[in-house]
Amino acid sequence: EHLVLAHGAQALLPAALPPALVWRVNHLGAYQKLRAALGEQARDVLIVGAGLIGSELANDLALGGHRITLLDSTPEPLARWQAEQAGPQLLEAWKDLPIRFVGGVQVQQLEKVGGKYRLSTRCGQKFVADQVIAATGLATPSRLAQSAGLAWNQGVAVQAATLRTSDEHIHALGDCVTVDGQASRFIEPIARQARAIAADICGREAVPYEPRPAPVRVKTSSRPLTLH
Repeated sequence: EHLVLAHGAQALLPAALPPALVWRVNHLGAYQKLRAALGEQARDVLIVGAGLIGSELANDLALGGHRITLLDSTPEPLARWQAEQAGPQLLEAWKDLPIRFVGGVQVQQLEKVGGKYRLSTRCGQKFVADQVIAATGLATPSRLAQSAGLAWNQGVAVQAATLRTSDEHIHALGDCVTVDGQASRFIEPIARQARAIAADICGREAVPYEPRPAPVRVKTSSRPLTLH
């Protein structure tokens, strides 16, 4: 009688990055395959995107002995938290690690030349690497919502309090939902969302879900950060 959508989000890939040429690390299995592909020897790794995932991967792989080039369109890592000086703190912590950050660039082309990958930017810079990782954000797959005729707003549109979709028999939670067009890509809200859905489905006393900013823990061991 009831359906709950919890199918998450997928890595968002710009058109300039061919899927067959880049790693997209959004779960443990993909991370394990990446580490296996890198092997034990030091490699040159290019990471496109210096948000949470890109910065955490750069830190982790650099500590593993690999040489990292981290690219982003913004002038510093973690630019979303510029007011908290997150980027400068990370760059200071990374000064003795093999991490090179290049900001203010847009990817134009990525190609494989021999056994290497060559990336060109719109401003004319070129980078060569053994592996390329795309950490360019997340997007919710729309197929299930569209096939069910559900309202869509950058994700499965739900009522904030109950997590109901536009179909009263279908709820949704987690990375796939938006409230007033805003997604929440973090773990913390999911348990609260589940309690709200359970109460609504079972006809029990309401346990309204309240969207609220969650502290974000950046798991960069060189400089762990909690951002708001």
